[in-house]
Amino acid sequence: MHKLISAGLLGCALLATASASAQDTIPTVGPQDGWAVHDSDKLYQELVDDVKAAAENSELGVVTEAGPTQAAADRGIEIPGNRVIGLFNNDYAVRILQVSTAAMIEAPIRMYVTEAPDGTATLSYKLPTYVYEPYREEGGEALATAAEELETDFAAVAAAALE
Repeated sequence: MHKLISAGLLGCALLATASASAQDTIPTVGPQDGWAVHDSDKLYQELVDDVKAAAENSELGVVTEAGPTQAAADRGIEIPGNRVIGLFNNDYAVRILQVSTAAMIEAPIRMYVTEAPDGTATLSYKLPTYVYEPYREEGGEALATAAEELETDFAAVAAAALE
């Protein structure tokens, strides 16, 4: 019986150590080519909520949302907050499809909220002009214009969320 209890306690200790080390070893997002990366003083959940509210009050809307944090917690693994929020709108979808069917694989474009060890969060996203660059030859100036407009919309959402 004591061996069973000892093994159980050891398992719990190992799981706690694995959880702590997983949280400590996951890096935050830093500068990346073609990305906008904004550190903030906001707490993780506050920034997630503010990104969604800013998107709903913009030309864009929240189309998708996903993250591994809760699923990991359900498995007993603690990782920092991590949320991907896909933003787009139907006007952009129609315009992009008119010039490049292949480019639509990139929709929605995502904003990424990551939690730092101190509980604050970083907001990052790939710049739409960077995302659509591989399709530029096919989509031409119309795709470039849509990407530039999307970039303006994303910057506005980011600015509002970070206020």
